[in-house]
Amino acid sequence: MTRRLIRYKAKPDRADENQRLIEAVFQELRARRPDGVRYMVLRMADDSFAHFVEVESAVNPLQALGSFRAFSSTSAERTLEPAVASEARVIGDYRMLEKP
Repeated sequence: MTRRLIRYKAKPDRADENQRLIEAVFQELRARRPDGVRYMVLRMADDSFAHFVEVESAVNPLQALGSFRAFSSTSAERTLEPAVASEARVIGDYRMLEKP
């Protein structure tokens, strides 16, 4: 299993476009429901973005999504500097989906 955190700052005039492209990825993920992937994206107030990706196999299911390829192919045009990717290790994870 690999976990990666990718961080970058979008150009101010392209941050909303960047978000729309990411939202299209999540829409396709919900429709196709690929196995073996966990994906979360955060947008900060300064238009920085952080993507957390956890993949169970050597093949990243995100790469098979047309929406993800569209997002990735134009990312350099929307960012102020290249994205920084780091291997990540989960120290803790808590999520309560329903209240008792």
